[in-house]
Parts: sequence; C-alpha cells; structure tokens
Amino acid sequence: MMKKWMVLFMVFMAGAAGVARAEGAVEAKPVNLAIFDPVQMVPAKEAISGLRLSVFYTKNTDMTGLSFAWLGVNRTTGNVKGVEWGLGNWTDGNFYGWQDGFISRTGGRFVGMQGGLAAVDEGDFTGLQGGLVAWTEGFFHGWQGGAINFTRGSFVGLQSGVLNISRGEMSGVALGFVNVANEMHGLQFGLVNIAQSLDGVQIGLGNYNGKKEPFEFLPIVNWSF
Repeated sequence: MMKKWMVLFMVFMAGAAGVARAEGAVEAKPVNLAIFDPVQMVPAKEAISGLRLSVFYTKNTDMTGLSFAWLGVNRTTGNVKGVEWGLGNWTDGNFYGWQDGFISRTGGRFVGMQGGLAAVDEGDFTGLQGGLVAWTEGFFHGWQGGAINFTRGSFVGLQSGVLNISRGEMSGVALGFVNVANEMHGLQFGLVNIAQSLDGVQIGLGNYNGKKEPFEFLPIVNWSF
C-alpha cells in the first residue's frame, strides 16, 4: 500500500513539473562564466544553481552555490543560497550562507555570515556580521563584530567593536570603547557607555543612564533594574 502511494506521489510530482515547464518556467543553469554583464554565458534574467565565475561583473536573478568575482562584483537581483566572494557583493533579496568582500550588501533577510570593509544588511540579520563597518537596518540576532557597529532594529546578542550603536531595543552585551544604546537590557562595558534607558549594568570611565534611576551618571559602575 505504501509503495502504491509513493508511486502515485511521484507521478503527480512529475506531472506538476511538466506543467511548470509547459507554462514557461525557467530552470536554473548549472554554470555561468562572465567577463562582465552582458558578456556572460547565462543572461542576467536567468538563475544559477551551481557555480558562477566572473572577472569584473556578473548578474543573475537567483544564485545557489558558489559565486566568485575575481576583480569585481557579484550581482543578484533575487535570493542567494551559498557563498559569494568578490570585491563587491550586491544582493537585492534574501541571503542564506556566507557573503564576503570589500563591500557586501543584502537588501532582504540575511542568515549566516557577512563580512567586508563595509557589511550592510537592509533587512533582518541572524548570524555573524563583521568588518570595518557592520550595519543592519532590521532586527539583529547574533554577534556583530565590526570596528563600527550599527543596528536600527531590535538587537539580541553580542556587539563588540570600537563604536557600538543600537537605535532600537538591545538585549545582550555591548563591548567597546564607546557604547550607545537607545534602550539597553544587559551589560555595557567600555570607556564611555550611554543608554537612554537602562535595565542592567554599565562598566566604564563614564556611564550615562537617561532614565536617571537611580543615577543619571556615575563613573566606573552605573546600574538600573
């Protein structure tokens, strides 16, 4: 009986795949080699599932696998699942995997590891983000370890660098020379710690709590619970 249902399921799936192809669905190509778009094997309007190599610039819709730009930019207008390495990485959709280069930017949700001189995510981030500048516009869950770290949404995890800025609600630990948070739940440890609202502990030469409960400013240690 089980085998019969399995056969029926496989027949159904095969039929569905045939309908999709009949309706003009475009399958991802396994390899793309490029000098610069449009001088590339697979046009920009198609997806890649496998390997994408370029000298200066390559562009596709979705990318699954490894994308490497030797002297240029990996450009994806859709989503990426895998690894992107290049001087520049530019993804408009979501990213799942590892993105690294001088400048790395993702427009949607990022899950994984992102690095570069500038690592920017305009959506939500889960994982590890590092670089000279690490910037996330949405919520952040994980470890942000750039020299300059900035988050606009809520933050849960560890933020470590020279300058740490959290514009939303932060829950976790901030380690740096200067730590700035709008709403801090946890520990700030640095030379200067600033929180507009503190629910936790600040350790540093100067500690400011905008809530003023019990103290607005104290050297060495300040707290509020």
